Amino acid sequence: MNRILIINAKGIVQHGRSHVIRGNDMKELPVMENGWIMIEGDKIVGVGHMDEPFHSPVNDVVDATGKYVLPSWCDSHTHIVFAGSREKEFVDRIHGKTYEEIARNGGGILNSAKLLQKTDESELYDAAFARLEEVIHFGTGAIEIKSGYGLTYEAELKMLRVIKKIESIFSVDHKINFFRSACTAR
Repeated sequence: MNRILIINAKGIVQHGRSHVIRGNDMKELPVMENGWIMIEGDKIVGVGHMDEPFHSPVNDVVDATGKYVLPSWCDSHTHIVFAGSREKEFVDRIHGKTYEEIARNGGGILNSAKLLQKTDESELYDAAFARLEEVIHFGTGAIEIKSGYGLTYEAELKMLRVIKKIESIFSVDHKINFFRSACTAR
């Protein structure tokens, strides 16, 4: 079994949390400083301070000096397959515009759906693939990819084909539990 040892971590974030947290407990972010983590296969098998011994042979050592180690993000609601950004609408909302005003000015969900309906499947795939690589790079380890914005049968099927192709490229077992080995798919 492949064993990896991460040493000299400036901090191991969320160390010691083994239960669901709610309310005020969410304000606390436990961090163990100057630590190590032993990984065997795809499981963490040991964690400790650098002054605590670790007595196991390893295949690889990663020096994390000056760096924090934290759990991957779990994005449980994303629409990563889309044809055009609506970030301007976010700014419009901050400035007090209503969704109705935004729609009158050519924005909104109906505009997004029309754009998605017109966009070629390969173009949707290329854009979604790039977004997925970006969120992986920033630490997403699990993701649920949703359809729903096609608003026609044909557009929804197009989105689902793109999602299925992404799953096959990234070795995804199923949509909801995504990416055990996504970073190796490149």
